[in-house]
Amino acid sequence: MSWPGQEDVFFSTSLASYLDKKLLVLLRDGRKLLGILRSFDQFANVVLEGAHERVIVGELYCDIVLGLYVIRGENVVLIGELDPEREELPASMTPGWAIQRGDLKDCFFPFFFQAQKAEKEASDLKGTMRKRMEFLDLD
Repeated sequence: MSWPGQEDVFFSTSLASYLDKKLLVLLRDGRKLLGILRSFDQFANVVLEGAHERVIVGELYCDIVLGLYVIRGENVVLIGELDPEREELPASMTPGWAIQRGDLKDCFFPFFFQAQKAEKEASDLKGTMRKRMEFLDLD
């Protein structure tokens, strides 16, 4: 039995092909992070450089700048490469401004986060209503 060489180990990991590329990382809590993959390990812990969180509410979106970001592997649901030549969002979506975490000086951002909260509450209410109506066999 022989030990695998360095090139065998490198190409056997699927994240190796994404090193130094811009990625979208979807987390268990629903957050969407974008950044350049700089490092990873066997547990899918990843390090993103120039990371920002993209928050989408209806037709509005906002990027929250995070900088260098370490993500624990158990929180990762999906990792995908972004095509640098395509638009990241449809043209119909209205961009917000990129902001630093905790910097909510502009009046647009409190409105944005208020709309995000209302959207989450509506989603929760919809789930509650479905649970209440489970006794009805609509199929």
